[in-house]
Amino acid sequence: MAAEGTAAATAAAAGVRDRKARRLTALLTCAMAFSMLQLFLLGALGPRLVEEPGITPRLLGLTTTVGFGTAALVSPLGGRTVDRVGPRRSLVLLLLVSAAALALIGAAPGAGALLGAVALGGVPQALANPATNKAVLALVPPARRGAVTGLKQSGVQLGAFAAGLPLAALAGGLGWRGAVWTASGAALLTAVWALRALPADPPVPQAPPVRASFVPRGTAAWLAGFSLFLGAGIASVNTYLALYGVHGLGMGPAVAAGLVAVLGVAGVLGRVGWSKAARPGRAEWLPGLLACGAVGAAALLAGGLWARPLVWAGVVAVGVFAVSGNAVSMVLVLQRSAAGRAGQDSALVAAGFFAGFAAGPPLFGLLAQSGRYGAGWLLVAVEFAAAGAVAFLWAVRDRRPGRGTAA
Repeated sequence: MAAEGTAAATAAAAGVRDRKARRLTALLTCAMAFSMLQLFLLGALGPRLVEEPGITPRLLGLTTTVGFGTAALVSPLGGRTVDRVGPRRSLVLLLLVSAAALALIGAAPGAGALLGAVALGGVPQALANPATNKAVLALVPPARRGAVTGLKQSGVQLGAFAAGLPLAALAGGLGWRGAVWTASGAALLTAVWALRALPADPPVPQAPPVRASFVPRGTAAWLAGFSLFLGAGIASVNTYLALYGVHGLGMGPAVAAGLVAVLGVAGVLGRVGWSKAARPGRAEWLPGLLACGAVGAAALLAGGLWARPLVWAGVVAVGVFAVSGNAVSMVLVLQRSAAGRAGQDSALVAAGFFAGFAAGPPLFGLLAQSGRYGAGWLLVAVEFAAAGAVAFLWAVRDRRPGRGTAA
């Protein structure tokens, strides 16, 4: 009887741990989704936004530049701050600022106010990877960190799905502003959930003061370079995919927004699958291989100009290959960061990604403004190819005898 009681208690405790792990993973996934939701909303609702006075396809690309330029500049300080104050405080702040930025985007009376609100949205983007990675290290056993990291990174693509399907459909009835305000309210509710669900952070140390390093080193430097080119290509896809569907392929706004939703679903599946596969010894080669697949995805998007069904295959391939590269890079950061530097290294790699997001869409926007979408997808293919070159150079260098694994 005693043995049966002990077994039952053990099983009950394991069940409680599993439920807590699932709730934590769901919360981190939602935080990642809200951190970049504005990007996907601006892209999915782009055909509606460009009907507003003063908002052009080129300005749509500029919103991405402003948001991610802010994120790139803030990221090094944000990562060091997360290491200092803890994941719970950081995640609550992330979600509150996301809610505020979305509310201001929905209320923006013109282009200037829209750009200011988008700039504020760069702050949660800067906090997202360091805060969620820090939570994984603090609360998830080592054996499960790869799977949880892949799932929470898929939250970004969950945001793409939400923007491309339910929120885009809501915009058809309430208008694009109503859809954005709905997303703001959901972010606020998630902030309350994070405050109640996460364990309290330790007291903030009084010294030393926050000092951010703006120069990545070792593995973090190579991953930041890879992420720069990868982000440039992905951001162009995210920002102009729906507009390409309407202006380049003759789709209706709802069908074109569906492209963004499909991208989101494919990205979720890709990030989860590739992150689970990113074990030491194999993970180092995955970024380069995924970048090669992304080059083919860009070619399929361009092929849609001649055979429209190819654009759907291209969207799936972007999700499976290009979008998944960012999740694998974060798994590598967790595997290789020195003690106490996970937040900082995550932020520096993310800063490279955000800098690419800031640089890519304006270049694509110049081509989209004149309807040259084929040339735009060629530019994206070149950016993905550059990311692959950086990744393979690092992987070869990393395999040389005597190379360490610290980031």
